[in-house]
Amino acid sequence: MRRSAEETKRAILAAARERFAADGYDRATVRAIAAAAGIDPSMVMRYFGSKENLFATAADFDLAVPDLRREPRERVGAALAAHFFRRWEHDDGQLRILLRTAVTEEEVAARIRAILADQVAPRIADLGPGAADPGTRAGMVASQLLGVALCRYVLRLPPLDTMDTEEVVAWIGPALQRYLVG
Repeated sequence: MRRSAEETKRAILAAARERFAADGYDRATVRAIAAAAGIDPSMVMRYFGSKENLFATAADFDLAVPDLRREPRERVGAALAAHFFRRWEHDDGQLRILLRTAVTEEEVAARIRAILADQVAPRIADLGPGAADPGTRAGMVASQLLGVALCRYVLRLPPLDTMDTEEVVAWIGPALQRYLVG
């Protein structure tokens, strides 16, 4: 059965997300991705040009960070934490791919930095002046969110891995509040 070009791209991306999540960037091969997608490896190159481009596409996502100015100022930390953990709970593997491989792959770490700079820092800057400049505040927010995500979703560190999301938000929200607005 023949697939359309769009269906083939979707199959490649789905297979790539699985392989990158399971094997990491380095060990995931174009051949393994192609086999999982049921296509010849040359088709991966045809659609994406390189493993790097495939990864960038597979890991391209929108955090959909809400406009925090719409939240009561005393709740922006909890609102951001709740949004972030809901995003993780409904992740299709992209965030895990990034987090698992960022510590060993500079390209992946650069991708995370770009996502934070493009999507999180502007929302923090929108809140106005805080205890530090928006870049510093974004870095501190990222350290907390990514640290908890690593422990909860990748390392599955007890009891963090079994806590209700609301409980995690209750713990992390006050720290984020401090970083966001002082």
